[in-house]
Amino acid sequence: MPEPRRSVSVFGATGSIGRNTVELLHYQGGAENYDVVALSGAGNVDLLAQQARKARARLAVTARPECYRALKDNLAGTGIEVAAGTEALAEAASRPVDWAMSAIVGVAGLVPTLQLVRHGGVVALANKESMVAAGELVRAECARAGTRLIPTDSEHSAIFQAMQGQEADRIILTASGGPFRDWSREQMATVTPEMAKAHPNWAMGDRISVDSASMFNKALEMIEARTLFDARPDQIEVVIHPQSIIHSMVGFRDGAILAQMGPPDMRGAIGYALNWPQRRQLPVEKLDLVALARLDFEAPDPARFPALRLARQVLEAGGLSGAAFNAAKEAALDLFLQGRAGFLEMADLVEQVLEILGSHSKIGHSSHILQDVAEIDAEARRVLQGLPLRMGG
Repeated sequence: MPEPRRSVSVFGATGSIGRNTVELLHYQGGAENYDVVALSGAGNVDLLAQQARKARARLAVTARPECYRALKDNLAGTGIEVAAGTEALAEAASRPVDWAMSAIVGVAGLVPTLQLVRHGGVVALANKESMVAAGELVRAECARAGTRLIPTDSEHSAIFQAMQGQEADRIILTASGGPFRDWSREQMATVTPEMAKAHPNWAMGDRISVDSASMFNKALEMIEARTLFDARPDQIEVVIHPQSIIHSMVGFRDGAILAQMGPPDMRGAIGYALNWPQRRQLPVEKLDLVALARLDFEAPDPARFPALRLARQVLEAGGLSGAAFNAAKEAALDLFLQGRAGFLEMADLVEQVLEILGSHSKIGHSSHILQDVAEIDAEARRVLQGLPLRMGG
């Protein structure tokens, strides 16, 4: 008996996660099996229009109002509805579907994620910033609506798969170490944006690649894991695993450790979320363990990757410190990409923001109010913009 046709939406469809998601929908039958309600993107309107036509989407949304006319012209005569701007994104996310991918990069994905989880179904979460900045709010909305949240970052997908409803004693996040794993601090001080965008194992967007190279990505994952898996700070560990074959591990009280392995291909985690609770054939390479021959592990160096130390501070502080951390990280990354801040300077700037905001009353308290998160986010960005930069600008 054929499976019932499912309604789906993909937010962040033109990014690396979104592109893989749309391709997997096509691989698994496309419009015959999926009613694509909405696709969203940003400035790449040609790709968004192409995806919308191929998927026979009902709605295509660009986050940028200035791109509306180009998207409208590109989809003229197709019958596909077109919209633009943040309000349009929120409205599109409020349309109920059976399954949705939340893959908008950064805290810009928070409001769409909240809208998605409010109407039930399954939400595949690749927007880690939502959980870092407002994890308790997202979880509360999921509980209220009966929404199943399936993490789609490779690390959190691995943990989700390994736990299978059991109580974890340890959560061990693996990190490739990025392109500068063996570099000295002096060498890392010379890193340019182009150098940091070149990840040795994964094909990712520019911002995520830089976050991975600085280990800010792993820092965000540490904070996200606390809320996703209701873990204590002392239960969350990070280990360097250069081959990126073990995506993460879970340790249990009897001493056993379960590791989820697979090729460094995001389609594995996306496909797991798309087909959960079943597993289906995916277009990913099968591991050849004999060819691999070995798997290596080492401890991360906190002196060269201070983002992990800052994440540990956020885990201990709790409250809205995650929102402040993420906002400062995003603002510092912008400065680095603009050539106004150095690679190592990003962590220094984030640390200064956390110190300045640490004395404020709100940052130490949790909140289920979106406005509180938005205020801390804005204040962290304002504080960082006022800090002196070693590179000038």
